Amino acid sequence: MKRTIRRPELHQMVPLADTTIYEMERRGEFPRRFYLTPRCVVWDLAEVETWIEQRRRASEAAQIKRAPHPNVRQRKVRPVRS
Repeated sequence: MKRTIRRPELHQMVPLADTTIYEMERRGEFPRRFYLTPRCVVWDLAEVETWIEQRRRASEAAQIKRAPHPNVRQRKVRPVRS
């Protein structure tokens, strides 16, 4: 039996902003949502769990690039003193 989840449960599992999820869906990097009714959007739980596991493996293999650390010395407000 397939189980679906709605947005609140998805956010408990994947703490990303709605816009990030929408963009990733659009690019094919996140499981697609589908409509049960015209007003009820859900995701397939098995697809989301598989996506999380793939991300975990990619992270452990260092395949996901991390954002660079900001250079705080370039700040215009409250510059760091040497």
